Amino acid sequence: MTVIRLTRMGRTKKPFYRIVVTDSRKRRDSGWIESIGHYNPMTSDESLKLKLDEERLNYWIGVGAKPSDRVKKLAGK
Repeated sequence: MTVIRLTRMGRTKKPFYRIVVTDSRKRRDSGWIESIGHYNPMTSDESLKLKLDEERLNYWIGVGAKPSDRVKKLAGK
């Protein structure tokens, strides 16, 4: 099954997350099919906190990908 979830990037105590489409059997930070955005919880500027390609998100949901709970909350879906 295909899922849309966060993969952690960045360094210790400075997390940065990519929003990626991946196979559900893969580990959190292993290979992914497509990166559709990023989330930076450490920035104070709200406009830079979340960047998401809504068109690609809707496409992947349309073909059966399941977004994780956190991605649903961030995307407002």
